[in-house]
Amino acid sequence: MPIKGPKARIKLSGLNPRELDRICSQIKEIANKTGVELSGPVPLPTRRMVVPVRKAPDGEGSETWDHWEMRVHKRLIDISADERALRQIMRIQVPRDVNIEIVLES
Repeated sequence: MPIKGPKARIKLSGLNPRELDRICSQIKEIANKTGVELSGPVPLPTRRMVVPVRKAPDGEGSETWDHWEMRVHKRLIDISADERALRQIMRIQVPRDVNIEIVLES
């Protein structure tokens, strides 16, 4: 359901999906306690970055490769732009490997 009036769009991204889900559940609890409208969390497509690396550093021998992979998970939450709720969201302890971006929209 679309949110009427001004809203805040919260974008979460990180390497650990469990940490993202934990933060999303904290945001949901804050929205329920303050009684503001909440839409999400919407899981966005996971970005998968693969780096092929040659096992032999000198170029000798057979061509064998290691593939290193990093996955970036993303979540999107829309919440009504209530000052009290946003202040509580700003106080959430966010781990270092999780990026959070809050954009206010009218």
